[in-house]
Amino acid sequence: MNKNGLIEAVAAKAQVSKAEAAKVLDAALEAAVEAVKKGESVQLVGYATIAPVEKAARKAKNPRTGAIVNVPAKKVVKIKAGAKFAL
Repeated sequence: MNKNGLIEAVAAKAQVSKAEAAKVLDAALEAAVEAVKKGESVQLVGYATIAPVEKAARKAKNPRTGAIVNVPAKKVVKIKAGAKFAL
């Protein structure tokens, strides 16, 4: 399912227009992105936890040349599925 499919499903379940569903979905996603950028985690209990994680600097091997490359530390986003996503 892509974003448009999700908007259609939300609009149908909430019995609102697609435009209203799109506004709400966009606002929720923007709020989550802003929180994670500030270093906060977003917990949707039972559904998912979205958190920023610091990855340490490391050395990696270039598979083509075999050369050792230094990979700098960086921040990444980790998403952990909740119990309601159990298949």
